[in-house]
Amino acid sequence: MTRITNSAPAILVVGDLMKDVYLWGKTDRISPEAPVPVVDIDHITDMLGGAGNVISNLLALRAKVFVGSAIGSDDTGDQLRKMLENAGVNTDCLITQEGRKTSKKTRIMAAHQQVVRFDHESTEKISSVTENALIAKITELLPTIDICLLSDYGKGVLTDSLTQFIINRAKMLGKKVLIDPKGSDYSKYKGAYLITPNRKEAGEAVGRKLGTIEMVQNAGCELYKKLDLTYCVITLSEAGMMIVDAKTKAHIPTKAREVFDVTGAGDTVLSSLGVALAAGMDMLEAAHFANTAAAVAVSKIGSVSVSLEEIIEYENRLGLGENKLLSVAEAAKKAAALRESGVCVVFTNGCFDILHRGHIEYLKKSRALGDALIVGLNSDASVRSLKGESRPINTQDDRAAILCALSCVDFVVIFDDLTPIELIKAVAPDILTKGADYEGKEVVGSFHAGKVALIDLVEGRSTTNIIHKIAGRKI
Repeated sequence: MTRITNSAPAILVVGDLMKDVYLWGKTDRISPEAPVPVVDIDHITDMLGGAGNVISNLLALRAKVFVGSAIGSDDTGDQLRKMLENAGVNTDCLITQEGRKTSKKTRIMAAHQQVVRFDHESTEKISSVTENALIAKITELLPTIDICLLSDYGKGVLTDSLTQFIINRAKMLGKKVLIDPKGSDYSKYKGAYLITPNRKEAGEAVGRKLGTIEMVQNAGCELYKKLDLTYCVITLSEAGMMIVDAKTKAHIPTKAREVFDVTGAGDTVLSSLGVALAAGMDMLEAAHFANTAAAVAVSKIGSVSVSLEEIIEYENRLGLGENKLLSVAEAAKKAAALRESGVCVVFTNGCFDILHRGHIEYLKKSRALGDALIVGLNSDASVRSLKGESRPINTQDDRAAILCALSCVDFVVIFDDLTPIELIKAVAPDILTKGADYEGKEVVGSFHAGKVALIDLVEGRSTTNIIHKIAGRKI
């Protein structure tokens, strides 16, 4: 989280801009003219919609935002441009096309329920003149930005040729392109860094309904291969998200405790992934950040932006922003409270003497299976009993401090026993993880966990190998 707090990435958003208008009021009678409610309007709210909602989220996450889009030469277009400029968005790549109607969606709201929506917009593809103007502007801007987000609402801005141009030019410059897709034909997104369809959209893209998590995973694999992506991220509303790449197929459960409205959650995921990746997070870290942001978004009504402060506050309410080093009793109490809040608790254990890449990958993959990772750490006495008097190299306090500094580790508990069975019994995790070398073996404490997950290990990485290398021994 510190990396995001200290980051202000430059992000280009290209896509379909809209103006969202909300007419808020109350209704307590039916019209005598027709069987419809009469709404007495109290106040009106104007908001950025479509790709503009992505922009609002980016601004709330302290990003420097540039927008590329096409609007009409109408009052709505003028209002949108002014709204963006007043918010501090760079509009140098915002093109006005004569004869085009700027998208405007007006909703009448009564008692926090949408009564009706009426739209005024153009949905045909932008003209070749407008497309060429966008290409020229974006070509000039791309070298200066950190990451590019494409927000496709199917209103004609992201043509096949413009989308492919952005993806290919960004690749040449070493820039990531993240896309929230639209429609059933995803061919124009080929070569992107990642796409973020929801379950329904992904099902339409592969031509079948995705009723189970396994079906979602298979669809993600299919899209990943077919579109030559680096990652495919399928959002699952109250079920979290699925991440697929060449090696990973991770289902990250939701952190949402209450779901009031999923409107705009996809925009929140796209923007938070963009900020996290631009700040230097790896994919799993970025996905967890986006998952938390989405949990905040769905707890609100309507398309809303989610600030960094709200995300931090939400994690604190889940108890994931507190002191990480716990006693066994504290860990048991914390795990029970997390489960009560609907949080999936993962547990693993080890000596973690000299922390190396194998440890990091193992811990990140463990954390990706749930919402909170508790690590049981063998005490110095326990390590000596297991590995001899020359171990550990680092004291339990030092080892615990290093683990607590990792963003993928939520809590650390030092234990003295040779096995963590009593700690596992106290924590009663939803998921217990061990290395894949335990395939076919009994996993200590499995009886006290919801299920056991085996994690692939990084070959050739171990503390013993490091010690031998330092000592000048052959490995």
